Amino acid sequence: MMNKGVLENILVLDLSRMLPGPYCSMILADHGAEVIAIESSRFQEDGLFFNDLNRNKQHMSLNLKSAKGAEIFFELAKKADVILEGFRPGVVKRLGVDYESIRQVNPGIVYCSISGYGQTGPKSQEVGHDVNYLSSAGLLDLIGEKDRPPAIPGIQIADIAGGSMNAVIGILLALLDREKSGKGQHIDISMTDGVLGFLSLPYYFSRATGNQPERADGMLSHRYGCYNTYRTEDGKYVAIGAVEHRFWARLCAILELDHFTNLQYDEKRRTEIIAKLRKIFSSKAQKEWERILGGEDVCFSCIRTMDEVFTCDLFIDRGMIQSYGSEDGESDTARYGFGIPVKLSRTPGAIRSNPCGFGVHTEQILQELGYDEDEIETFRQSGVI
Repeated sequence: MMNKGVLENILVLDLSRMLPGPYCSMILADHGAEVIAIESSRFQEDGLFFNDLNRNKQHMSLNLKSAKGAEIFFELAKKADVILEGFRPGVVKRLGVDYESIRQVNPGIVYCSISGYGQTGPKSQEVGHDVNYLSSAGLLDLIGEKDRPPAIPGIQIADIAGGSMNAVIGILLALLDREKSGKGQHIDISMTDGVLGFLSLPYYFSRATGNQPERADGMLSHRYGCYNTYRTEDGKYVAIGAVEHRFWARLCAILELDHFTNLQYDEKRRTEIIAKLRKIFSSKAQKEWERILGGEDVCFSCIRTMDEVFTCDLFIDRGMIQSYGSEDGESDTARYGFGIPVKLSRTPGAIRSNPCGFGVHTEQILQELGYDEDEIETFRQSGVI
């Protein structure tokens, strides 16, 4: 019998859209929580329904702006353990489904709000996206090439690391506290707050050296040859992260650069060392460098593309590449997703159901609440669902 996960019997209502909230509730669902994602049908065609985030969940269409929709939501909220929302601060209050309203019918509710700048403060009402949160927290200034404009990463750092991950932590902490106190609480997650801690090392080095960190010019960002990226003969790239001297010394020995061994952080020779390493790495293909350096203690890695990740032995062996079968259930073309990174030995998470379509569980959930087919059809005709 499949393990149901450590969060079995925890009911989560997810009102969020886009990435941060749904990614958070996916993690909870992976570890056994019963998650019902709730969205208005007017968002169905907006092109921002990230279906892959709906594995292990049920999805329901519900218009909270209608009186009957709000009534149905409150029936669900009475039974829920967690409610998750990602609207601009104040929206859930206008809808009448804010924490204070919900706690009147369910005092033990754990209510998590994810927003760009937090529920309070001078920027709470400002709109934004990942690039804005990274900018505000000082991270974007450190990303990109030296003497060039800051570069926008091709991944959503603030959304997931600042929002989703901290929301999961906050929810689990609040659930743990509820076991002790019997009381729920409101969790205020700011994606901007969440990424501020990424400045910990740059801040440490700035205090140690007296210099402000600069783009692509820090100890851990291209300033030295021992921690850098290099183009290979076939136009691909490799990365070296030999921060500790013993790893650097081993790299120098393999590349026959013993005269650089004791010059790892030499300010006068650093550009010379980088230039030499660039020349050396450009002389062989990426696969050849992997053969030469892959098994050595030099902190070497190939810089893989997204397509290469899906066929990488590391992630396949770790169960981090999962097949959902084909999109339509009939074709031979498999659809893949990512596995579960938190690997518990006794109560591991699992992918129990494939990503679901928009609103496919609406009727089932309503029937479980006691509504009959005629009532459900009336809801459909009147735009409640």
